[in-house]
Amino acid sequence: MIAIESKEIWFITGSQHLYGPETLEQVAKNSKEIVEGLDASTEIPVKVVYKDTVKTEDEIVAVMRDANNSEKCIGLVAWMHTFSPAKMWIKGLTLLSKPLCHLHTQFNAEVPWSDIDMDFMNLNQSAHGDREFGFIMSRMRKKRKVIVGHWKTERVQKKLGIWSRVALGWNEMQNLKVARIGDNMRNVAVTEGDKVEAQMKFGVAVNAFDSSDIVTKINEVTDDELNKLLDTYATDYNLTDSLKEGGEKRQSLIDAAKIELGLRKFLEEGGFKAFTDTFENLGELKQLPGLAVQRLMADGYGFGGEGDWKTAALTRVMKVMAYGLEGGTSFMEDYTYHFTPEKSLVMGSHMLEICPSIAADAKPSCEVHPLGIGGKEDPVRLVFNSPAGAAINATWVDMGNRFRLIVNEVEAVAPEQELPKLPVARVLWDCKPDLEVAATAWILAGGAHHTVYTQALTTEYMEDFADIAGVELLVIDEDTKLRDFKDTINANEAYYHLFQHKM
Repeated sequence: MIAIESKEIWFITGSQHLYGPETLEQVAKNSKEIVEGLDASTEIPVKVVYKDTVKTEDEIVAVMRDANNSEKCIGLVAWMHTFSPAKMWIKGLTLLSKPLCHLHTQFNAEVPWSDIDMDFMNLNQSAHGDREFGFIMSRMRKKRKVIVGHWKTERVQKKLGIWSRVALGWNEMQNLKVARIGDNMRNVAVTEGDKVEAQMKFGVAVNAFDSSDIVTKINEVTDDELNKLLDTYATDYNLTDSLKEGGEKRQSLIDAAKIELGLRKFLEEGGFKAFTDTFENLGELKQLPGLAVQRLMADGYGFGGEGDWKTAALTRVMKVMAYGLEGGTSFMEDYTYHFTPEKSLVMGSHMLEICPSIAADAKPSCEVHPLGIGGKEDPVRLVFNSPAGAAINATWVDMGNRFRLIVNEVEAVAPEQELPKLPVARVLWDCKPDLEVAATAWILAGGAHHTVYTQALTTEYMEDFADIAGVELLVIDEDTKLRDFKDTINANEAYYHLFQHKM
């Protein structure tokens, strides 16, 4: 469901012919050794590929065009071993459409005090070569990631790994198809948005389908497929007695399995990696998909409730970023508050659709309960608590003249008491800096009630994503002050107007 094996980061070293063949040979040798070291790092999830040293405008243009046209290349890492006059980079950087990371490093870690001479100085010029390169990108208003430090250090490799994961996410969004099944929950504002602009800016294609398209696939389900899936449910989850063979609600589990199989076929055949549904337009579906959505999310699909295509897309992208990392990622909603004098907390949940990747229990409980909206039969769902620990909530909203990403850093905590009557998956968290400030800032920013909750990613991932996408980012964290936050919102109105119109 998430395949990254074929993806590559290209490593490009800048120099010039001024230095002569002997120096350039050493530049190439050193660059190859750096690439070998980075490619071997466990922090970087994709292959790092060496590219020949670029020394002229034509060579730079050629490699940029190759990168743009390569399906394998998801981004470039650029480093100036020597001084590389930046005017010859202008055309290539103008053409480049892939994410760019500027690695400000040098081959050697330390000054060789007893041996250093001018030959060494002429070869190891990253300290000022990268400044020249940095200027032209700033002059061109080129968004990029800048990482400073020696390439062998864990800190640098971790940062490069974060950026490469974000590049994977951006590559995914550029090719993402979202199926919007049943349109939007009526009269809801924040889940709407400009789908044409989203495709122009992010690449994501969002199109609507009827629930009958799912029913058609459900009718194709074979008994063998159904029985195998029911066996999987019995193995992977703790079925309540009513859902076991012979139980009074067994048919509900059978119907849930058929929905999963039909929905999965529809998504696979259409090449969709994210989807939405809505309880207001279920057609012939016997129940609102709960278990099916949860399991599809666990496999890597993005989801948004009530037609929320932006959150569906963001869920998928963040799952791709988080591939192979510890901690889960899920569609989420700020559902209710726990106000106390000591500490105020948020109970996050949704009607049914919380991804079991964030479950604290190895085998969540599989249950069936009534659902008071939608007018359909009682849906099956997985019920669980989530583990404590650091997390972020992210949302993507359409502000009319631009898109905005909002991130709140939170700390998940264990429930203070048991929740025996709450028939949905849930997570309890403490907002940073506190609920009063965080909720105020979120509301001032126009943040949605739907989010993507993750314990696998940090704010740095979202910062890198916002830079690659050229989209506004507002962060609510331990340092947030409301007066400063409001000033930032006001300043961004001018900045992003100028930025998006290249003024």
